[in-house]
Amino acid sequence: MKYRRLGETDLRVSVIGLGTWQLGGEWGKDFTQTEVDAIIEAARETGINLIDTAECYGDHVSERLIGEAIKRDRGQWIVATKFGHRFTGFVERDQLFGAADVQKQLEDSLRALQTDVIDLYQFHSGTNDYFDNQELWTMLDKQKQAGKIRFLGISVTATREDFQTHQTERAKSVGASVIQAVYNRLQRRPEKLIFPICERDDLGVLARVPLASGLLSGKYAAGATFPNNDVRSKQDAEKMREQLAEVERIRREEVPAGVNMAEWALAWCLNLPVVSSVIPGCKTPEQVRQNAVAAELV
Repeated sequence: MKYRRLGETDLRVSVIGLGTWQLGGEWGKDFTQTEVDAIIEAARETGINLIDTAECYGDHVSERLIGEAIKRDRGQWIVATKFGHRFTGFVERDQLFGAADVQKQLEDSLRALQTDVIDLYQFHSGTNDYFDNQELWTMLDKQKQAGKIRFLGISVTATREDFQTHQTERAKSVGASVIQAVYNRLQRRPEKLIFPICERDDLGVLARVPLASGLLSGKYAAGATFPNNDVRSKQDAEKMREQLAEVERIRREEVPAGVNMAEWALAWCLNLPVVSSVIPGCKTPEQVRQNAVAAELV
Protein backbone atom coordinates (compact mmCIF):
# COMPACT_ATOMS: atom_id res chain seq x y z
CA MET A 1 0.00 0.00 0.00
CA LYS A 2 1.05 3.59 -0.63
CA TYR A 3 0.07 6.60 1.47
CA ARG A 4 -0.40 10.30 0.76
CA ARG A 5 -0.86 13.36 2.93
CA LEU A 6 -4.43 14.56 3.13
CA GLY A 7 -3.96 18.22 2.25
CA GLU A 8 -2.80 20.36 5.15
CA THR A 9 -3.99 17.87 7.78
CA ASP A 10 -1.54 15.67 9.69
CA LEU A 11 -3.26 12.57 8.28
CA ARG A 12 -1.54 10.14 5.90
CA VAL A 13 -4.19 8.12 4.12
CA SER A 14 -3.88 4.96 2.08
CA VAL A 15 -4.25 5.83 -1.61
CA ILE A 16 -6.95 3.15 -1.75
CA GLY A 17 -9.67 3.73 0.82
CA LEU A 18 -12.91 1.95 1.60
CA GLY A 19 -16.23 3.46 0.56
CA THR A 20 -19.21 2.06 2.46
CA TRP A 21 -22.49 3.34 1.02
CA GLN A 22 -23.24 -0.26 0.06
CA LEU A 23 -23.34 -1.27 3.74
CA GLY A 24 -26.50 0.79 4.20
CA GLY A 25 -28.50 -1.64 2.06
CA GLU A 26 -29.13 0.39 -1.10
CA TRP A 27 -26.87 -1.52 -3.47
CA GLY A 28 -28.84 -4.74 -3.87
CA LYS A 29 -27.79 -6.41 -0.62
CA ASP A 30 -28.16 -6.20 3.16
CA PHE A 31 -24.96 -6.96 5.06
CA THR A 32 -24.47 -8.95 8.25
CA GLN A 33 -21.90 -7.98 10.86
CA THR A 34 -19.90 -11.12 9.99
CA GLU A 35 -19.69 -10.03 6.35
CA VAL A 36 -18.58 -6.52 7.30
CA ASP A 37 -16.00 -7.88 9.73
CA ALA A 38 -14.49 -9.90 6.85
CA ILE A 39 -14.41 -6.83 4.58
CA ILE A 40 -12.67 -4.77 7.25
CA GLU A 41 -10.20 -7.58 7.93
CA ALA A 42 -9.26 -7.61 4.25
CA ALA A 43 -8.66 -3.86 4.47
CA ARG A 44 -6.40 -4.40 7.50
CA GLU A 45 -4.40 -7.04 5.67
CA THR A 46 -3.82 -4.84 2.63
CA GLY A 47 -2.83 -1.70 4.53
CA ILE A 48 -5.99 0.32 3.88
CA ASN A 49 -6.50 2.79 6.73
CA LEU A 50 -9.24 5.11 5.42
CA ILE A 51 -12.96 4.32 5.77
CA ASP A 52 -15.57 6.70 4.39
CA THR A 53 -19.19 6.43 5.49
CA ALA A 54 -22.20 8.68 6.15
CA GLU A 55 -25.05 9.19 8.56
CA CYS A 56 -27.61 8.37 5.85
CA TYR A 57 -26.19 5.09 4.56
CA GLY A 58 -29.20 3.50 6.15
CA ASP A 59 -30.19 5.20 9.40
CA HIS A 60 -26.60 5.12 10.71
CA VAL A 61 -26.55 1.44 9.63
CA SER A 62 -23.21 1.62 7.81
CA GLU A 63 -21.67 3.49 10.75
CA ARG A 64 -22.87 0.91 13.27
CA LEU A 65 -21.47 -2.00 11.25
CA ILE A 66 -18.13 -0.23 10.87
CA GLY A 67 -17.98 0.81 14.51
CA GLU A 68 -18.39 -2.77 15.66
CA ALA A 69 -15.80 -4.03 13.15
CA ILE A 70 -13.03 -1.61 14.13
CA LYS A 71 -13.59 -1.16 17.85
CA ARG A 72 -10.66 -3.41 18.77
CA ASP A 73 -8.15 -1.27 16.86
CA ARG A 74 -9.96 2.04 16.37
CA GLY A 75 -6.70 3.99 16.59
CA GLN A 76 -5.38 2.37 13.41
CA TRP A 77 -8.15 3.83 11.25
CA ILE A 78 -8.94 7.20 9.73
CA VAL A 79 -12.73 7.37 9.87
CA ALA A 80 -14.59 9.87 7.70
CA THR A 81 -18.34 10.37 7.93
CA LYS A 82 -20.80 13.05 6.88
CA PHE A 83 -23.72 15.20 8.03
CA GLY A 84 -26.78 16.90 6.63
CA HIS A 85 -29.15 14.09 5.64
CA ARG A 86 -31.50 11.73 7.47
CA PHE A 87 -32.35 8.38 5.91
CA THR A 88 -36.13 8.00 5.46
CA GLY A 89 -36.30 5.13 2.96
CA PHE A 90 -34.67 3.64 -0.12
CA VAL A 91 -32.87 6.55 -1.85
CA GLU A 92 -34.98 8.96 0.23
CA ARG A 93 -33.53 11.58 2.58
CA ASP A 94 -34.56 14.57 4.68
CA GLN A 95 -32.05 17.42 4.57
CA LEU A 96 -31.06 18.63 8.03
CA PHE A 97 -28.24 21.18 7.95
CA GLY A 98 -29.23 23.39 10.88
CA ALA A 99 -26.63 23.71 13.64
CA ALA A 100 -28.79 21.94 16.26
CA ASP A 101 -29.73 19.14 13.85
CA VAL A 102 -26.10 18.56 12.85
CA GLN A 103 -24.96 18.54 16.47
CA LYS A 104 -27.46 15.75 17.14
CA GLN A 105 -26.26 13.91 14.03
CA LEU A 106 -22.70 14.17 15.30
CA GLU A 107 -23.60 12.61 18.63
CA ASP A 108 -25.54 9.85 16.87
CA SER A 109 -22.58 9.14 14.57
CA LEU A 110 -20.11 9.03 17.46
CA ARG A 111 -22.37 6.55 19.24
CA ALA A 112 -22.88 4.41 16.12
CA LEU A 113 -19.15 4.34 15.35
CA GLN A 114 -18.33 3.55 19.00
CA THR A 115 -15.71 6.29 19.07
CA ASP A 116 -14.94 9.51 20.91
CA VAL A 117 -13.71 11.38 17.84
CA ILE A 118 -14.42 11.48 14.11
CA ASP A 119 -11.28 12.04 12.07
CA LEU A 120 -13.00 13.77 9.14
CA TYR A 121 -16.53 15.20 9.41
CA GLN A 122 -17.93 16.27 6.05
CA PHE A 123 -20.67 18.61 4.85
CA HIS A 124 -22.70 16.23 2.68
CA SER A 125 -23.91 17.37 -0.76
CA GLY A 126 -25.84 20.41 0.37
CA THR A 127 -26.87 23.61 -1.38
CA ASN A 128 -25.01 26.89 -1.06
CA ASP A 129 -27.82 28.22 1.14
CA TYR A 130 -27.18 25.42 3.62
CA PHE A 131 -23.43 25.89 3.29
CA ASP A 132 -23.42 29.66 3.91
CA ASN A 133 -24.58 29.32 7.50
CA GLN A 134 -22.04 30.71 9.94
CA GLU A 135 -23.95 29.30 12.92
CA LEU A 136 -23.34 25.78 11.55
CA TRP A 137 -19.59 26.26 11.10
CA THR A 138 -19.24 27.99 14.49
CA MET A 139 -20.90 25.00 16.16
CA LEU A 140 -18.62 22.58 14.31
CA ASP A 141 -15.54 24.56 15.29
CA LYS A 142 -16.62 24.26 18.93
CA GLN A 143 -16.94 20.50 18.46
CA LYS A 144 -13.37 20.45 17.09
CA GLN A 145 -12.19 22.35 20.15
CA ALA A 146 -14.05 19.84 22.33
CA GLY A 147 -12.11 17.00 20.67
CA LYS A 148 -15.07 15.33 18.96
CA ILE A 149 -13.89 16.20 15.43
CA ARG A 150 -10.31 16.27 14.16
CA PHE A 151 -10.85 17.82 10.72
CA LEU A 152 -13.71 19.15 8.65
CA GLY A 153 -14.36 18.42 4.99
CA ILE A 154 -16.86 19.05 2.21
CA SER A 155 -18.39 16.29 0.09
CA VAL A 156 -19.59 18.36 -2.86
CA THR A 157 -22.68 17.46 -4.86
CA ALA A 158 -22.10 15.83 -8.24
CA THR A 159 -24.94 17.64 -10.01
CA ARG A 160 -24.30 21.38 -9.55
CA GLU A 161 -21.02 22.90 -10.69
CA ASP A 162 -21.85 26.25 -9.06
CA PHE A 163 -22.18 24.50 -5.70
CA GLN A 164 -18.87 22.70 -6.24
CA THR A 165 -16.87 25.82 -7.05
CA HIS A 166 -18.47 28.03 -4.39
CA GLN A 167 -17.97 25.53 -1.60
CA THR A 168 -14.44 24.60 -2.63
CA GLU A 169 -13.48 28.28 -2.88
CA ARG A 170 -14.82 28.89 0.63
CA ALA A 171 -13.50 25.70 2.23
CA LYS A 172 -10.62 27.34 4.06
CA SER A 173 -12.83 30.15 5.35
CA VAL A 174 -15.14 27.67 7.12
CA GLY A 175 -12.27 25.59 8.49
CA ALA A 176 -12.51 22.68 6.03
CA SER A 177 -9.33 20.91 4.91
CA VAL A 178 -10.63 18.24 2.52
CA ILE A 179 -12.83 18.11 -0.58
CA GLN A 180 -14.61 14.94 -1.64
CA ALA A 181 -15.84 14.82 -5.24
CA VAL A 182 -17.03 12.37 -7.88
CA TYR A 183 -14.02 11.74 -10.10
CA ASN A 184 -13.36 8.90 -12.49
CA ARG A 185 -12.46 8.20 -16.11
CA LEU A 186 -16.05 8.98 -17.14
CA GLN A 187 -16.37 12.11 -14.99
CA ARG A 188 -13.38 14.44 -15.39
CA ARG A 189 -14.92 17.86 -14.75
CA PRO A 190 -13.20 18.28 -11.34
CA GLU A 191 -9.84 18.50 -13.16
CA LYS A 192 -10.71 22.00 -14.38
CA LEU A 193 -13.46 22.95 -11.98
CA ILE A 194 -12.15 22.33 -8.47
CA PHE A 195 -8.75 20.59 -8.47
CA PRO A 196 -6.86 23.84 -9.24
CA ILE A 197 -8.48 25.40 -6.16
CA CYS A 198 -7.52 22.36 -4.08
CA GLU A 199 -3.91 22.62 -5.23
CA ARG A 200 -3.80 26.35 -4.51
CA ASP A 201 -5.28 26.00 -1.03
CA ASP A 202 -3.61 22.68 -0.13
CA LEU A 203 -6.92 20.88 0.29
CA GLY A 204 -6.91 17.10 0.46
CA VAL A 205 -8.95 15.37 -2.24
CA LEU A 206 -10.98 12.17 -1.86
CA ALA A 207 -12.24 10.78 -5.18
CA ARG A 208 -15.57 9.06 -4.68
CA VAL A 209 -17.27 6.77 -7.20
CA PRO A 210 -13.86 6.11 -8.83
CA LEU A 211 -15.27 3.05 -10.61
CA ALA A 212 -18.31 5.00 -11.88
CA SER A 213 -20.72 2.98 -9.72
CA GLY A 214 -19.09 -0.25 -10.89
CA LEU A 215 -19.28 0.50 -14.62
CA LEU A 216 -15.48 0.82 -14.81
CA SER A 217 -15.02 -2.52 -13.09
CA GLY A 218 -15.40 -4.19 -16.46
CA LYS A 219 -18.13 -6.50 -15.16
CA TYR A 220 -21.07 -4.96 -17.02
CA ALA A 221 -21.78 -5.14 -20.75
CA ALA A 222 -24.26 -3.13 -22.82
CA GLY A 223 -27.81 -3.90 -21.74
CA ALA A 224 -26.92 -4.59 -18.11
CA THR A 225 -29.78 -4.08 -15.65
CA PHE A 226 -29.93 -3.83 -11.87
CA PRO A 227 -32.51 -5.06 -9.31
CA ASN A 228 -35.02 -2.63 -7.84
CA ASN A 229 -33.19 -2.57 -4.49
CA ASP A 230 -29.99 -1.35 -6.19
CA VAL A 231 -29.57 2.44 -6.43
CA ARG A 232 -28.23 2.02 -9.97
CA SER A 233 -31.70 0.94 -11.10
CA LYS A 234 -32.72 4.60 -10.72
CA GLN A 235 -30.28 5.82 -13.39
CA ASP A 236 -31.49 6.93 -16.80
CA ALA A 237 -31.41 3.92 -19.13
CA GLU A 238 -30.14 5.83 -22.17
CA LYS A 239 -27.33 7.43 -20.19
CA MET A 240 -26.42 3.99 -18.85
CA ARG A 241 -26.19 2.62 -22.40
CA GLU A 242 -23.98 5.52 -23.46
CA GLN A 243 -21.68 5.06 -20.49
CA LEU A 244 -21.34 1.32 -21.04
CA ALA A 245 -20.48 1.93 -24.69
CA GLU A 246 -17.78 4.39 -23.62
CA VAL A 247 -16.47 1.89 -21.06
CA GLU A 248 -16.09 -0.68 -23.81
CA ARG A 249 -14.16 1.83 -25.93
CA ILE A 250 -11.88 2.63 -22.99
CA ARG A 251 -11.28 -1.06 -22.40
CA ARG A 252 -10.21 -1.55 -26.03
CA GLU A 253 -8.14 1.61 -26.47
CA GLU A 254 -6.75 2.60 -23.07
CA VAL A 255 -6.48 -0.34 -20.68
CA PRO A 256 -3.18 -2.19 -21.23
CA ALA A 257 -3.42 -5.85 -22.19
CA GLY A 258 -3.41 -8.14 -19.18
CA VAL A 259 -4.36 -5.36 -16.70
CA ASN A 260 -7.56 -5.68 -14.66
CA MET A 261 -9.88 -2.82 -15.64
CA ALA A 262 -10.99 -1.97 -12.09
CA GLU A 263 -7.38 -1.75 -10.90
CA TRP A 264 -6.52 0.39 -13.92
CA ALA A 265 -9.47 2.74 -13.28
CA LEU A 266 -8.43 3.33 -9.66
CA ALA A 267 -4.79 3.91 -10.59
CA TRP A 268 -5.92 6.28 -13.35
CA CYS A 269 -7.50 8.58 -10.74
CA LEU A 270 -4.37 8.49 -8.62
CA ASN A 271 -2.12 9.56 -11.47
CA LEU A 272 -3.04 13.11 -10.46
CA PRO A 273 -0.97 13.98 -7.36
CA VAL A 274 -3.76 16.25 -6.08
CA VAL A 275 -5.89 13.14 -5.43
CA SER A 276 -5.05 11.92 -1.93
CA SER A 277 -7.13 8.75 -2.03
CA VAL A 278 -9.85 6.96 -3.98
CA ILE A 279 -12.72 5.42 -2.02
CA PRO A 280 -14.32 2.61 -4.03
CA GLY A 281 -17.13 0.60 -2.56
CA CYS A 282 -16.95 -3.17 -2.30
CA LYS A 283 -19.22 -6.05 -1.37
CA THR A 284 -16.66 -8.78 -0.61
CA PRO A 285 -13.20 -9.18 0.91
CA GLU A 286 -11.98 -10.28 -2.52
CA GLN A 287 -13.00 -6.94 -4.02
CA VAL A 288 -11.13 -5.13 -1.24
CA ARG A 289 -7.96 -7.07 -2.05
CA GLN A 290 -8.37 -6.47 -5.77
CA ASN A 291 -8.83 -2.73 -5.22
CA ALA A 292 -5.72 -2.60 -3.05
CA VAL A 293 -3.61 -4.02 -5.88
CA ALA A 294 -4.25 -0.78 -7.80
CA ALA A 295 -1.76 0.96 -5.50
CA GLU A 296 0.99 -0.99 -7.25
CA LEU A 297 0.00 0.49 -10.63
CA VAL A 298 0.21 4.13 -9.55
